[in-house]
Amino acid sequence: MGFGKHRRILEKGSSAPDFSLADLHGEFVSTRRILSRGPALLAFFKISCPVCQLTLPFLERFHRQLAPGVLQVFGVSQNDQGATRRFGREFDLTLPMLLDTAASGYPVSNIFGISQVPSMFLVEQDSTIAWASEGFSKHDLEDLGHRFAMNPFGADEEVPAFRAG
Repeated sequence: MGFGKHRRILEKGSSAPDFSLADLHGEFVSTRRILSRGPALLAFFKISCPVCQLTLPFLERFHRQLAPGVLQVFGVSQNDQGATRRFGREFDLTLPMLLDTAASGYPVSNIFGISQVPSMFLVEQDSTIAWASEGFSKHDLEDLGHRFAMNPFGADEEVPAFRAG
């Protein structure tokens, strides 16, 4: 992945590229298969990233509260299978994880233009990117929640407004 150079992530209105990545069970999952089941939120992350550690538990709430036909949530880990499994256990994540690793050259991160994590994309069934966000933005996640008639934050939670990735 081109660290050091700032890439432009795919923006709202762009078409999400076709890809296939292994999940934590070694099964390859394609964009076509994901989108055949409804819109999907793709969240690119690294396990060592503090902002990802902040963000992923809130994305887990989308995963747990919304039916798969309404919204599917996928973590796209830039780490290997073992490290990603440990991260999922540590943060109590049940959302499916796909692997886009250094060993493979981060092919999907590169085609999405990822230069920082977390980076998130809401992809509609027709492959159109309907929403994109970099870093942690409370406003962006509230906006996404509003779209799906849910609030990812509890009323008594102290949540930062923004954290750069």
